[in-house]
Amino acid sequence: MKIFLLALAALVPSAAFADHHKKGKGQPISLFNGKDLSGWHADIPAADNKPDLKSSFVARKGMVVSLGSPNGHLITDKKYSNFKLAVEYRFPGKPGNCGVLVHASTPRALYEMFPASIEVQMNSGHAGDFWCIHENIVVPDMEKRRPRGKNQKWGGKRGDSRRILNLTDGTEKPLGEWNKMLIECRGKEVIVHLNGVLVNHGKECSVSEGQIAIQAEGAVVEFRKMELTSLEK
Repeated sequence: MKIFLLALAALVPSAAFADHHKKGKGQPISLFNGKDLSGWHADIPAADNKPDLKSSFVARKGMVVSLGSPNGHLITDKKYSNFKLAVEYRFPGKPGNCGVLVHASTPRALYEMFPASIEVQMNSGHAGDFWCIHENIVVPDMEKRRPRGKNQKWGGKRGDSRRILNLTDGTEKPLGEWNKMLIECRGKEVIVHLNGVLVNHGKECSVSEGQIAIQAEGAVVEFRKMELTSLEK
C-alpha cells in the first residue's frame, strides 16, 4: 500500500502538468513580458563596428518601443508556424515607416539589412501592404496589385517587384491613436486585418514558418500588445 501511494503521488504532478498544457493550447500568449526584451534579440548592422551604439529597441511603460534609428530589426528567438498574431501599435509623434515580419529566417538577406520574410507593412498610409523579402506570396489581380505590372519579375529578390498593394486604404486610425492589426498565418496563407477590416490575403507563400520581427526604420513606434495564438490542432 505504501509503495502504491508513493507511485500515485509521483503521477499527480505529471498529470497536473499535462492538464495545464492541454488547457493552454490554443490560448493567447504575450510575446512581451511587460518588463524587458527577453525572448527577443536585435540585429542592428550599424552596431557591428560600434558595440556601444544605443539600441534601437527598448521596453518602457509596459510597451515595446522601436526608436526608429539606427535601422534594424528586433527578432524573436523562437520560430512559429500556424498562428494568429494580434498587434496593437501607434506612431506617437510623426507618421513614418515600420512593419511586422513573419516567417523570418536568414538575417540581412536583402540590402544587407532585411531578413528573408514576408513583411506586413505599417508605413503610414500604406498599412497592410505586403513586401516580399527573399520570399514570395501570391494574391489575386497580380498585375494590378504588384505595381510594376505583368512585365516585371515577381519575387522577393533585389530588382523584383516586391511590393503587393493592400486591398483598401483608409483603415488606419488618426496619428497618435492605436491601431489593431491581426495577422493570421495558416500554412502557406497570410491573412491581415487592420482595425477589423480585411486588408490583405495571400496564398502559396514560399515559406510557412520562421521568426517574427519588428522594424526600426526611421520613426518611433509603440507596441502595447503582441499576442500570439497557436492554430495547431
